[in-house]
Amino acid sequence: MKRVACVGILVADVIVEPVKEYPKKGLLAPVNSITMHNGGNAMTAAINLSKLGVPSVLVGKVGGDIFGDYLKRRLSEEGVSIDGIKTDESVQTSASVLMIEEGSGERSFFHCVGSNATFCYDDIDFSVIEKSDIVFVTGTYLMETFDGEQTMRFLKKCKEMGKITALDVCWDSKNRWGELLNCAMPYIDFFLPSIDEAKNIAGSDSLEEMSDIFFNNGVKTVVIKCGKEGCYFRASKEDKGIMIPAYRMENVVDTTGAGDSFCSGFLAALSREEPITECAKVGNATGAFCVTQKGATSGIPTYEDVISFIKSRA
Repeated sequence: MKRVACVGILVADVIVEPVKEYPKKGLLAPVNSITMHNGGNAMTAAINLSKLGVPSVLVGKVGGDIFGDYLKRRLSEEGVSIDGIKTDESVQTSASVLMIEEGSGERSFFHCVGSNATFCYDDIDFSVIEKSDIVFVTGTYLMETFDGEQTMRFLKKCKEMGKITALDVCWDSKNRWGELLNCAMPYIDFFLPSIDEAKNIAGSDSLEEMSDIFFNNGVKTVVIKCGKEGCYFRASKEDKGIMIPAYRMENVVDTTGAGDSFCSGFLAALSREEPITECAKVGNATGAFCVTQKGATSGIPTYEDVISFIKSRA
């Protein structure tokens, strides 16, 4: 089985619930619970891969604080190697405070980007990459220093080292999209954006045109996450794209992390050298399991359970 290095963002999430109203300045408002959880695309993917039986390592940066200690401990508890984590005493670990409104469940955020903003090429221990077979960069557009030229340089080196590469992105609130990512595309084997992100990167609403643009920029295989419709898969520019239908769950609790879970399932199957269409099915099924429980990692079962679920829906 291939080992996966997840490279990118990790976040400590402090969740406050339920919030009935925000207190006036200088006053206190009681809530039922204040809890800490792990978050961030790379951390979610690494934990989910471990749950799916794939050896994984996280490559990223934390600060020398209680949040960083917590995230490293959580990774170790889930069987993820922390050999690739850089601890920088000069920065704060990336953290969010989420206020969940009573009744509606709507979330409001305070976020400190912290260490994710300073994570850079020089923070990466390439001996960790050398021991991995697949390198998954996730969190693009939220890594201020690493995004763009450094991501390109890193992926280029990974390809020179003979690694399989994959990349997923987040929403780009600064609207740089392809301007920031196109330079890295020649070194991406599997490109895994959501449909809304893909539209903005490519500047097109057509799945075929989007994938054509990505292929022209150098991507080897395109997989676009299409939410409740499933995913669009196209192996190469010479191949025709196909839709792989989603799996529906009756008990949808929380959609947080569904996209990251898709990527985790896809890579879990890829690490077992399954055909790419099977990887897409496993990605859809893993994303479906994710939404049945609260949080980005709680609903992920074993790989064997995912395969049994897929067979039961055939």
